[in-house]
Amino acid sequence: MSKIIVILKFIFHFSVIFLVILSLFSGSLIGLLLYGDIGKQPDLIPNPFGTAINHFIYYFYLSLLGFSIYLKDRIFKKVVYALFFLSILLELLHFIIPNRSFQLTDLISNILGVTVAYFIIKIYLFFKSNEKI
Repeated sequence: MSKIIVILKFIFHFSVIFLVILSLFSGSLIGLLLYGDIGKQPDLIPNPFGTAINHFIYYFYLSLLGFSIYLKDRIFKKVVYALFFLSILLELLHFIIPNRSFQLTDLISNILGVTVAYFIIKIYLFFKSNEKI
């Protein structure tokens, strides 16, 4: 396995762990680090949906990275299912985590990020299989 794939797999797995920690932390860990306020959620891009765009961006990044790394691997389908499951589970856990609240827009953004990344990979595979040599 090439060094670049090893590094990308490390980044992917580290990103998953980082996502789980951010999602399960009681409050805003990034708000605490950036503003010194555990109750303040940072907006990467100001928008009318609040932090939902942050969810889309992170899940899109994570999914595109994971799908690209494991594209030719036998566990590709497991990665797809795991990311869909993770996107739903982490948001549903906000029902029981103190100082967190379930947001339907966040759940939709999570799933949409994974779905868009999946379709980009599928479109790439479609064009790659149809190119002339």
